[in-house]
Amino acid sequence: MKKLLLIFVFILSANLVSAQDDAFRNDVKKLIEMTGSTSQIEVAKKQVVGMIPADKQKEFLKEFDESLKPVFKTMEDFYIENYTHQEVKEIIKFYETPVGKKITANAGALTEASLQSIQDWSMSLQSMIMKYAQ
Repeated sequence: MKKLLLIFVFILSANLVSAQDDAFRNDVKKLIEMTGSTSQIEVAKKQVVGMIPADKQKEFLKEFDESLKPVFKTMEDFYIENYTHQEVKEIIKFYETPVGKKITANAGALTEASLQSIQDWSMSLQSMIMKYAQ
């Protein structure tokens, strides 16, 4: 009987830990959305999809979204490894403030505004690397 009770307690505690982990991961997913990370990806998607013929765009977008799953999983894992659940909740509270919402709302616009500068910098960086790599 004691073994049965011990097994029951173990299973119950495992389920509670799993539920806590799920809540933490769900909060991290919410935070990633709130930070504007997804809107930055949407800017990139918008640029890339224009290069795909119209009749293939639907299938491309499906594959594009699927290809992002490992990226978001890596981001989630980073938050989980570097922040406590309480810290994530506090960051979410910030992003729920007017200033936090403004940051999120402007994330895509910031990406679009800086895209050309980043591309120009990348080209100059390649030249700089070539200069010093020889």
